[in-house]
Amino acid sequence: MQNSLLLWLYQYLKPHKGRIVVAMVALLISASAWLVLGQGIKYVIDEGFAANDPNVLNRLLLAVLGIALVGCIATYFRFYNMIWLGERVSANIRAALYQHMLYLDMAFYNEHRTGEVISRFTSDTTLLQNVIGMGLSMAIRACVTLIGAVLLMFFTSAKLTLLVLITIPIILLPIKLVGRRVRHFAQKTQDDVAGMSAHIDQSLHGIHTIQAYNNEAKDIADLHDKIETVMHTSAKRIHYRALLVVSIMGVAIFAVVVVAWLGATSVMSGMISAGSLSAFIFYAVLAGGAVATISEVIGEIQKAKGASQRIRDLLATPIPKQNQHVLETLPSRSVHSDTSSDTQAVVRLEHLSFTYPNTRKTVLNEVSFDLFKHQKIALVGPSGAGKSTLFDLLLGFYTPQQGHILLNGQPTHSMNLQDIRSWFALVPQEPVMFATDVANNIAYGDQHASQVRIEAAAKMAHAHDFITELEQGYATLVGERGVKLSGGQKQRIAIARAMLANRPILLLDEATSALDASSEKSIQEALANLMENRTSIVIAHRLATVQDADLIIVMDQGQIIAQGRHETLLDTCPLYRELAELQFIH
Repeated sequence: MQNSLLLWLYQYLKPHKGRIVVAMVALLISASAWLVLGQGIKYVIDEGFAANDPNVLNRLLLAVLGIALVGCIATYFRFYNMIWLGERVSANIRAALYQHMLYLDMAFYNEHRTGEVISRFTSDTTLLQNVIGMGLSMAIRACVTLIGAVLLMFFTSAKLTLLVLITIPIILLPIKLVGRRVRHFAQKTQDDVAGMSAHIDQSLHGIHTIQAYNNEAKDIADLHDKIETVMHTSAKRIHYRALLVVSIMGVAIFAVVVVAWLGATSVMSGMISAGSLSAFIFYAVLAGGAVATISEVIGEIQKAKGASQRIRDLLATPIPKQNQHVLETLPSRSVHSDTSSDTQAVVRLEHLSFTYPNTRKTVLNEVSFDLFKHQKIALVGPSGAGKSTLFDLLLGFYTPQQGHILLNGQPTHSMNLQDIRSWFALVPQEPVMFATDVANNIAYGDQHASQVRIEAAAKMAHAHDFITELEQGYATLVGERGVKLSGGQKQRIAIARAMLANRPILLLDEATSALDASSEKSIQEALANLMENRTSIVIAHRLATVQDADLIIVMDQGQIIAQGRHETLLDTCPLYRELAELQFIH
């Protein structure tokens, strides 16, 4: 990753060379027009006024208006194309960020808050958009204007120009000294804004709990503290930026006043004409304005450097090696067919051990078992035994530190993540609903499914009846995180989603743990349909739901302590017997 902001942005600008050329040509024409305008002013004064000839004056004024018109037309093309480039590059960076974010592993999201990541996606890219659309255009135009104005000033009066040039080192000094502080506080401001965004995101996602516990005042106070932190940092950034602009403008204005005074004395002594002095002052003002613009843009660029660094840091976050080829070729739909034999294990775990990143506690320790075709395995045990972590490893969200997972005899470390996940259909304990309609939520299991297949899956999941009773049926919007649906309704939609996916192996994470008796009966019937003639692994806290499992694996503190059928475990496993007594004996 290049350290230079402009070099990094060039990779996004490169595909749009045609627009860049048009914008640059328009920029040169508009800058040249304003520079030529100075000569027009000179001739208007020296030839029009001095000659006292209205016809000459009119022709010169029309010429000046013509030059201004050309400058205005060229400015339109420069402005339009540069703003378009800013929008386009910003959109492409956001697309690259989003694509990269979707393939990052769970370890990244465990360490970074959602709001902070979203801040990089929105506010940071907006800063870059402004720099490309306005900042770069203004900086290049100002540079061309400055060079042209200095050359024409030199052509008009070398003596006065040399006096102006003396001020340049004085102007560069605050740019070097103060610009560094502007950049520092610009990046810190973005970091503070990201923290504020993360707090807002957390509050909105937890609004139900905040209001239930009457904690609105505390969250408002916390946000106020974060806002004040942003304001405090911003005030320092604004201070140094204003100091930078004022320093440059003050030196420039002082130089113009001194030069104007010297020029006036030269006119009175007959060394230069009044028109030449007017043109010189015009160019000096253009040059001063160009310097002020450059200093302003430097402040914006310093701020954008901080934003670009945060974006580049995110883009530089490594994605799992098993996902590299997917990121390079874009994801394609993958449908896996179960070709395993009845004698070969569909899933084999060999001495699996795992510790979460940045922790020392071993979550899984030497876990081994086989899952065969059409077999139903149940995982039971107290909370923290490692059951859900086992699902995360099967789905490739994390990589075990020791041991192997084999799918149909093939080790998963030699497979890409898309192929690994094409083996599994997941029904989580808390199903995720997307803020779209019911049909699209079910079709998440197969984005190419027809309405007929969607409804067939819903019927198998015992969801069709309640869906048709909704206001708009399958087209009903479910709201943020499915707030318009009950827990049982969300579970049945999740089951329909898994049915539609039609993957070889089902992963069921206690799908009935928090439901009433009526909903549980419907869910159990739907699950029975889902698991029929399928291979499945079920996490269960309610043993009544897994008594008929082909194999029950008892886990505790990351280890398998017993396995067998329900009746056998009642006699041989004290922990299983204790769990059973708590649930079945009143």
